Amino acid sequence: MEARELHPVVAGLFARGRRRTVRVAIEQEYVVAAADGGVVPIEEVRRAAEGSLAAPYVSFEPGGQLELSLPPSLDPIGDLRSLTADLRRRLAGITLRAIPVDPRQDVPLQLTSARYVAMQRHFDRIGPAGRRMMRRTASTQICLDWWPGQTGIEQWRVLNLAGPFLAARFNRSDRLATWLEVDPARTAFDDSLLRDEDPVTSYAAFAAAATVFVDGPVGHVSTLFPPVRPRGTYLEVRFLDADEPDVVERAVGVLKQLMYDDVRRRDVLRALEGSSSAELWRAAAAGVLDQEVAAA
Repeated sequence: MEARELHPVVAGLFARGRRRTVRVAIEQEYVVAAADGGVVPIEEVRRAAEGSLAAPYVSFEPGGQLELSLPPSLDPIGDLRSLTADLRRRLAGITLRAIPVDPRQDVPLQLTSARYVAMQRHFDRIGPAGRRMMRRTASTQICLDWWPGQTGIEQWRVLNLAGPFLAARFNRSDRLATWLEVDPARTAFDDSLLRDEDPVTSYAAFAAAATVFVDGPVGHVSTLFPPVRPRGTYLEVRFLDADEPDVVERAVGVLKQLMYDDVRRRDVLRALEGSSSAELWRAAAAGVLDQEVAAA
């Protein structure tokens, strides 16, 4: 698929908001296990969750991981705590674990739509990491209001540049290493998204380089998994391991500083512009990125 065909779709992803709002939304994934540690069918979990306060926000990942996709809020951690607690009460005998990698080796593909079957077939041509990512990993994804103008460009750049350091600071597993092996052409753990001053141009080129396995430019763009995903009026941070609310709260605090504190954001940009994010992502995944620097 050519960049010019993808450009209008990508431009919509970079539209950005018109107001300087400061809302945060959390998409929390959980590994689901039965009392005996076995895999639980998605429909069984769905039935058990019926009637819970969290039910409207529940969806599932291909291996049966439960995702709690909460709406934007001024108190996202409070929402995460209360809705997760309510959901866990309802799921008697079913455990929700905020862990980044499911230790079970034989997790089946539970979502078998054409999209997921095509995705698995594509990843299988590259190696085993795709199946592991789809079926056995869980993340905490944090969505933040995206501002207009030059500030919005700074926000996009700072999250991409600071991403390896934040991953090194908050992650605690080899989930990131799995993502680095899945398909480099569609995960962008390199410098490709920051090469042009115009982020739409960079992103359209990134999308054009990825193998197409679904129909149409909108569908194709939805199969891209960069560490920071543009979503029109907000940015979705995707590189954090799944974690409990206390850790998520600290991560949200750092991300809000980078996004909405003009002085802090520009200081970090000055410090990180010109760094090679490809090398830094590999160092973060290997656990050798300087922890003192990451903490700072």
